[in-house]
Amino acid sequence: MDPETPVAEDARIRLRAGLISLTVAVLMLAAKYQAYRMTASTAVLSDALESIVNVVAAVFALGGLVFAGRPADRNHPYGHGKIEFFSAAFEGGLIAFASVVIVYEAVRILFAGSEVRQISTGVLIVLATGLVNLVLGWYLVRTGRGYNSLTLVADGKHVIADFWTSAGVVVGLLLVQLTGLAWLDPLVALLVALSLMWTGFKLVRHAAGGLLDEEDPILLSRVLNALQAYVGHGVIRVHHLRAIRSGRFHHVEAHLVVPEFWSVDKAHGVSEDVAARVIQDLGVEGEMVFHTDPCHRIYCATCDLEDCPIRREPFLGVTPLTLEEAVQPDMPRVAP
Repeated sequence: MDPETPVAEDARIRLRAGLISLTVAVLMLAAKYQAYRMTASTAVLSDALESIVNVVAAVFALGGLVFAGRPADRNHPYGHGKIEFFSAAFEGGLIAFASVVIVYEAVRILFAGSEVRQISTGVLIVLATGLVNLVLGWYLVRTGRGYNSLTLVADGKHVIADFWTSAGVVVGLLLVQLTGLAWLDPLVALLVALSLMWTGFKLVRHAAGGLLDEEDPILLSRVLNALQAYVGHGVIRVHHLRAIRSGRFHHVEAHLVVPEFWSVDKAHGVSEDVAARVIQDLGVEGEMVFHTDPCHRIYCATCDLEDCPIRREPFLGVTPLTLEEAVQPDMPRVAP
């Protein structure tokens, strides 16, 4: 089988999810705009404004998925996956902008006054679009997590937030219908805006962390758990562990402590083999690079290598790797 086939299949699935997101976003925008025309509700308008953001974000996300799927080249040795963080930040910014527009419109209506009409029909339309968005959001998040796409995860979380926005609008319209208090409509719009602001902030914050290569404890823990299986028989300890993700591509590097009497060729062979096995066990696209350090005989008690010619302490047992130890840049001066 062509080794590129699984990669191409993954890319096709991601692009299909992006196209579905864009198509549904356009249809939901049309439905919500029609609901706004029928009801003249500020809350419905806020929901429709968010749908405009959905359409623009879906277009940008689709472009990001296409660009992120390009293979690594000389100018981008780690691939093009970082574009997904830009896409997520852009989407978060759009959400925040939509929330500001909603606040302006809601405050204006609070002072100017309004009359909401055809509430029952509006409720049905908004509720239906919200349920569609809930299903779509679940699909996008599930696909994004399954195929390592931050763009799809961000888009899915935004669409799910849109469902809660629609739910809030439905509650607001029902309250207006039950109480006859028209000012509840712009008040609900203001609550929707605050929710959107928080969603946008979280997306931008997460994207900024990725662009700045913020430490990812979950990814490091996964790497460490995979490495643990290969500790022993000359693979003594690991330190200076670092990992970054660029789209689907994972780059991991660490210092591998090996017996000081090993030849360069033997140490290189073992480190290459362990690196390849760890990446395979993680089930990700990427590379792992080891720098080998000599043990300096400070790890004798935790090194199970038999017939070691320079051992100065008996072997007591292999201690599990810990994240705190693994991320330290320097070797300990005394045995752990």
